[in-house]
Amino acid sequence: MTRSEKRAASGLAAIFGLRMLGMFLILPVFALYAEHLPGGDNHTLVGLALGMYGLTQAILMIPFGMASDRIGRKKVIIFGLILFALGSFLAATATDIYWTIAGRALQGAGAVSAAVSAMLADLTREEHRTKAMAMIGSTIGVAFAVSMVAGPALAHVIGVPGIFALTGVLALAAIWVVKVWVPDPASSHFHADAQANPANLIDVLKNSQLARLDFGIFALHAAQMAMFVVVPVALQDTGLTVEHHWMVYLPVLLGSLVLIVPAIIYGEKRGRMKPVFVSAVALMLLAQVGLALGIGHFWSIVAALFVYFVAFNLLEASLPSLISKLAPVSAKGTAMGVYNTAQALGLFFGGVVGGWLAQHHGFQAVFIFCVVLMAGWLLASLSMQAPPAIKTRMFRVGVMPPDQAALLKMRLVGVAGVVEAVVLGEEGVAMLKVSIKGWDEDGARSVLAGRLPEAA
Repeated sequence: MTRSEKRAASGLAAIFGLRMLGMFLILPVFALYAEHLPGGDNHTLVGLALGMYGLTQAILMIPFGMASDRIGRKKVIIFGLILFALGSFLAATATDIYWTIAGRALQGAGAVSAAVSAMLADLTREEHRTKAMAMIGSTIGVAFAVSMVAGPALAHVIGVPGIFALTGVLALAAIWVVKVWVPDPASSHFHADAQANPANLIDVLKNSQLARLDFGIFALHAAQMAMFVVVPVALQDTGLTVEHHWMVYLPVLLGSLVLIVPAIIYGEKRGRMKPVFVSAVALMLLAQVGLALGIGHFWSIVAALFVYFVAFNLLEASLPSLISKLAPVSAKGTAMGVYNTAQALGLFFGGVVGGWLAQHHGFQAVFIFCVVLMAGWLLASLSMQAPPAIKTRMFRVGVMPPDQAALLKMRLVGVAGVVEAVVLGEEGVAMLKVSIKGWDEDGARSVLAGRLPEAA
C-alpha cells in the first residue's frame, strides 16, 4: 500500500473506531442506568432504547451510500457524523427514557458506514482493498473489546450521560479526521465490490447460501442486544456492583481471543471453515442455554459469558469472509449491503423482543428466545455450502465498451484456476475469483497485458 492508501485506510478505520467505541461503551451499563430514568423501570422501553439505533441505521445505511455517489463522500460522512453527535448529546441530556430513545434514533440516523466503505474504495487500489477493509474490521473489534472493559469503569466516573456526551465528542473528533487526515478522492464513482447495486438486490436476496449468513448475523446481533438488556442487571443482582463488572468482561474477553485465533488459522489454512463455523454456532447455542439455566448464579454467568465471547468473536470475524467467498463476484458490494442491513435490523429486533420478554416473562425467557434463534441458525448452518478455497483478485483494465468487456471475460474464464470472472467495462475493472492454490496468475497477467500493462 502507498503512503496515501495507508493514510486513507487508517483515517477511515479511525472514523469507524471512534463512532463504534461510543456505541459499544454503553452496552454493559445502559440497562442499569435506565432503571433510574422516568419510564426506565419498563424493560420493554429499555430494550427499545438499546435497539432503536439499529432501526434507523438499517433504513438509511444504503441510501447514504448511494447519496455519496452524487453529492460527495466527505459531505455525506460529515453530515452523518453531525447527526450521530447530535443524537449522542440528546441522549446525554435526556430526562426520561423516551428522550433517550429519540437520541438513540438520531444516533442511528448517522448511518455513514456505506459511505465510508465507498470512500475507501475511491482511495485504495483494488488489490489492496481487502487489507484496508481488514484494518477497519480489526479496529471495530478492538473498540468492542475495549468498551466491554472500559464501559463499567467510565460509568462509575462520569456516568452514562457522560458516556453519551463522550460519544458525541468522539463523533466530532471523527469529523476532524475526515476533514484533515483522510485524503480527498481524485474522483468518486460506483464500486461493485464495495457498494450496493439495486439491480443486483433480487438475485442476492434469492441466494440461499447468502440468506443463511444474513440470518446468522441477524440472529447473532439480536441475541447480543437482548442479552445486554439482562446481563448487567443479573450481574448486579448477584452482588457485583457495576464499577466491578470489568473484572468479569476482561478475563472472558482475553481468554476468548486466545482460542479464536488458532481456530480461524486452522479453518482457513486447512480449508475447514465450515466445521469451525458450525462449531462456533453450536457454542453460541450452548452459551445461551447456560445463561437460561444459570442467570441467577454468578459463576454460571461468567462461564456462559466466556463461551459466548469465544463464539461471538469467532463468528463476527468469519462471517464477512464467508459473504465475500459465497457472493457472486459482481454483486459482492450488494451482498455486504444486505448483510450489514440484516445486522442492524437484528440489533433493533433483539433489543425490542428481549426487553418485552424481560418485562412480561422474566430474564430466563430472554435467553430461551436466544436459544431458539441459535437453534434455528445451527440448523441452517448445517446445510450451508462449504466455502470454497478461493480469493478475489481485481485488476484495472480501463473503460471499454460492452463487446470488448465480454471478450475479455471469455479469455479470463479460460485461465487455469479462475473460478469466476466479471469485467465491468463502465468501471474499468476485472474481478476474478481464483483458487487459492494452483491458479495461473502469469496466464491472467498475459491475458490482461493488452489492456493492463501495469496490472498488479
